[in-house]
Amino acid sequence: MNCRKYILLVVLMFSTANLYAQLNILGNVKDATTNKPLNGASIYLPELKIGTISDTNGNFSITNLKKGTYLLQITFTGYKTLSKKIDLLSNTTLNLLMESSAKELNEVIVTGVTHATELKRNPVIVATIDKAAFRENSATNLIDALKEIPGISQISTGPNISKPVIRGLGYNRIITLNNGIKQEGQQWGDEHGIEIDEYSIDRAEIIKGPGSLLYGSDGIAGVLNFLPPKPVLNGTVKTQLLTNYQSNNNLIGYSLSNAGNKNGFQWLGRFSNKYAGNYQNKYDGKVYNSGYKEYNGNLSLGITKRWGHSSLSFNSYNTTLGIVEGERDSVGNFIFEDMLGNEVSVSKNDLKGYTIGTPYQKVNHFSITSNNLFILNKGTIHTDIGFQQNRRREFEEAANPNEAALYLSLSTINYNIRYNVEKKNGWEASVGIGGMWQTNKNKGEEFLIPDYSLFDIGVFVFTQKTLDKLTLAGGLRFDNRNMHTKELYLDGNGEPIAIPDANSELKFAQFNKNYYGLSGSIGLSYQSSKNATLKFNFSNGFRAPNIAELASNGKHEGAFRYEIGNQNLKPEFSHQLDLAYLLNTEHITFEVSPFINFISHYSFLEKLKDINGNDVFPDPNDPAPAFQYTSGNATLVGGEIYIDIHPHPLDWLHIENSFSYVQATQNKQSDSTKYLPFIPAPHYRGGLKVELNNVSKSISNCYIKFNVDNYFAQNKVYSAFETETPTAAYTLFSAGVGASFKAFKKKDCINVYLSGNNLTNIGYQNHLSRLKYAPENLVSGRTGVYNMGRNISLKMIVNL
Repeated sequence: MNCRKYILLVVLMFSTANLYAQLNILGNVKDATTNKPLNGASIYLPELKIGTISDTNGNFSITNLKKGTYLLQITFTGYKTLSKKIDLLSNTTLNLLMESSAKELNEVIVTGVTHATELKRNPVIVATIDKAAFRENSATNLIDALKEIPGISQISTGPNISKPVIRGLGYNRIITLNNGIKQEGQQWGDEHGIEIDEYSIDRAEIIKGPGSLLYGSDGIAGVLNFLPPKPVLNGTVKTQLLTNYQSNNNLIGYSLSNAGNKNGFQWLGRFSNKYAGNYQNKYDGKVYNSGYKEYNGNLSLGITKRWGHSSLSFNSYNTTLGIVEGERDSVGNFIFEDMLGNEVSVSKNDLKGYTIGTPYQKVNHFSITSNNLFILNKGTIHTDIGFQQNRRREFEEAANPNEAALYLSLSTINYNIRYNVEKKNGWEASVGIGGMWQTNKNKGEEFLIPDYSLFDIGVFVFTQKTLDKLTLAGGLRFDNRNMHTKELYLDGNGEPIAIPDANSELKFAQFNKNYYGLSGSIGLSYQSSKNATLKFNFSNGFRAPNIAELASNGKHEGAFRYEIGNQNLKPEFSHQLDLAYLLNTEHITFEVSPFINFISHYSFLEKLKDINGNDVFPDPNDPAPAFQYTSGNATLVGGEIYIDIHPHPLDWLHIENSFSYVQATQNKQSDSTKYLPFIPAPHYRGGLKVELNNVSKSISNCYIKFNVDNYFAQNKVYSAFETETPTAAYTLFSAGVGASFKAFKKKDCINVYLSGNNLTNIGYQNHLSRLKYAPENLVSGRTGVYNMGRNISLKMIVNL
């Protein structure tokens, strides 16, 4: 009887919920100058992930909504994005006027805010890259695709591995989000890239600095949020085929996807494959064992109704990566070890094709993510729950090519729950809890870090208020992280031993560490005029030392060093001040964003020397110089400038210029230890771009561009103990052309993009390239391996 009463109560609750008014948004979209209706304008609600397009008369409707506060994003090619926040209390009719624009600064962002927000109203400094930029730019991996954004750099190990750097900070100081979940894949390693399918990303939002409180500790450099394509319109099914060829390393990539929406049930499935041979440059020729293979699959299933939306995503990322060692023979040819253990010079045939030799990595990353939004009578609840399994294996011996020397198995459960309070008197607020539980196990023959378990939990409160032209925002977050490692002894043969004896060696000591810290942010955004915005933000962040910094003890293949942890490291605390001025007029787009960041207990690797000043080699049988983690108090200062001039009447012409700079110093240090290691060089980028939205009835979205990138010399290095060496300046030229072609009644049925990088084929080394520290070529006298030479990319996207 009690069970029946319970069931009846639940039925009554849902029946009562359905009695609440089902509200509609109706509207019309027109050109602000001509007053003509705009056919095909996109009207989208980012938080609900639903939208529609305007018809031939400019009319649109979004129905069956619950009361609440919503942000509408209206976009149309060649026009400024129109953002309108509405308090939906009854059926609402909107008359929307859109202004033509050559450049966009009114974008809507979803990263680091309680609700979808206009970029210019968010006090935190955020950069974005949209679908068009991803398509137009050629890249060898996902992080490489971000290289044109001012303030964003990459630590690379050849063309296949890149790690993001934001304003000079990288590794565990950056939070990478995929499907709303913090990506966990042993990101402390130099040659550990981001395990996300490049072709699956439609847009990226980058927070510069520790201004976000929603995603936990570690993000003192910022947040990198990769977003998938928006759901297609209701009643629509779309199939897309993307293909890409790149000439330098004969890269071949393709991605096939299918997306649909039937009465609120949404799906997106994708399979991607990519493989590349050895890349080449002016000085090294083809670089042996720099090829890679990658295959990925992902499936997302979701439902959107008036109560909110829910989705379940499955992602599988799999790659095999050659590791460049860079050793050469007496005539300058690369060498490798054959199955008998002999050093053999690389032949021309060895450099052809797509064969990957030893050493190499295999990385498999699998994740399941549940993202949910529930619209309540007063406020909303967001939940993001995820499971990740990361397997990273390194194979070193040609005689046993399928036997993993290093095998790290990392399992992570992520959780984030956020309650957005109903908007009241202009105030928007959120409270939430989030963190992760993580375990790592060694399953190989070598050991770089110990087995460990980690539990992380944080609580936060965030609030925001808009007063006409002024937006105020701020919040606090408290995080606690506990880490426990297991003890490991090795016998005389390097095998794990349960009970130590007189001949055993302690590889890892057991320890239990607990770290906690308070983060905060307060800022304002002021629209001084219709086209100008001022921003101010002060934030402080907290980051606990990662497992490698605390406990690593072994040679890191591909990093050319033996790494030693330091259990005495303290948490890093960052205090950053950001200013920004944004101007977006009819003919000029201008942004300037200086910053200063004070970091206490900044940790980094320092090369070890013996009492005679010689390198230390902990393992004589596998020599690699020793580096140990240390720390100091640091100051980073710099900023970015961007200007785009599109003069009248040549509105289709863009003259773009940007400059980014960061200087990182240690407090009260001598000249050789004054500068922090591995800080990107100053970077200037200039370009000309012609955009023609409608060339003819069959050709649209046509563009042609030419760019020059000048990387200044980086002489401000951590020269003590030969930890780091200066890098010379260099200049790269690039160009691109593309267009959309109409077929089968689809305006963008066929899209073609042709681009070229390093057109003059200069030989150069980026300051953040790990291959810069490969062994010396005794024939040429050059140290390390150089970056990629000329590369021509042809990309085609077919929409069906």
